[in-house]
Amino acid sequence: MNLLIWIIFGIAVGWAASRLMKGYSQGLLMDLILGVIGSVVGGWLFDFLGISVRGGAYSVGSFVTAVIGAMLVLFIVGTIRRSR
Repeated sequence: MNLLIWIIFGIAVGWAASRLMKGYSQGLLMDLILGVIGSVVGGWLFDFLGISVRGGAYSVGSFVTAVIGAMLVLFIVGTIRRSR
């Protein structure tokens, strides 16, 4: 059940990031997949930078962290696709 919650969380993050990154959207399904990946990237990035997010796994802070990671992933993928 916990895995399902994380997938739903990642999908919501992917949707939010694609709305914030106008012009970098990769299509609905790809945005959702990149949102799940971006959630992991955001967590890793904040941990690497020593930024602590309070409130637990499903808090607003975690959502913001995941959206920032997803936006970064969308930007990188969008830039690579545009350079081809």
